[in-house]
Amino acid sequence: MPKAILLFSGKRKSGKDFLTDHLQKVLSDKCAIIKISQPIKSHWANEKKLNLEELLSDSKYKEQYRLEMVRWSEDMRLKDYGCFCRAACENVADKPVWIVSDIRRKTDIRWFRETYGDLLKLIRITADEETRKNRGFIFQSGVDDVASECDLDDFLDWDLIIDNGEHGKSLEDQTSSVLALIQNIL
Repeated sequence: MPKAILLFSGKRKSGKDFLTDHLQKVLSDKCAIIKISQPIKSHWANEKKLNLEELLSDSKYKEQYRLEMVRWSEDMRLKDYGCFCRAACENVADKPVWIVSDIRRKTDIRWFRETYGDLLKLIRITADEETRKNRGFIFQSGVDDVASECDLDDFLDWDLIIDNGEHGKSLEDQTSSVLALIQNIL
């Protein structure tokens, strides 16, 4: 059982993976990264005979299948809103800190709150659209205007909001802000 669970949310190309990968390096053997998208992409790779590593990366390959994956995952969530959260947490290593790098919906937060309660720290990563475009973001109808990208836009209960845009905090400052949330367990 972890001592803290960091839930990260943010739009595509906001820098969630970059920051969470850096945190994993800093925390080393004290943390495990969890991706809610892992069970979705694993299923999709098996079903369509696709390269799972490419689907899990930040690649153009993934973008070819994103719309279909989003539609399928929405159908699955209608049946059981916690299905992917539960699947992603099934075999997590016994580490004091879990970093969930891709929270996208209020129901994801709901599932984690119901399951882990006060262990949670919610972190929103933001970046202005110009910065996101410079990182390769291209608006895609059916992807960027649906729940998987927009459901948390009006969510306000964040423990920390990090501006990861062009004029935002440095990576070191971002990391320090996150670590301050869990300093009592490190």
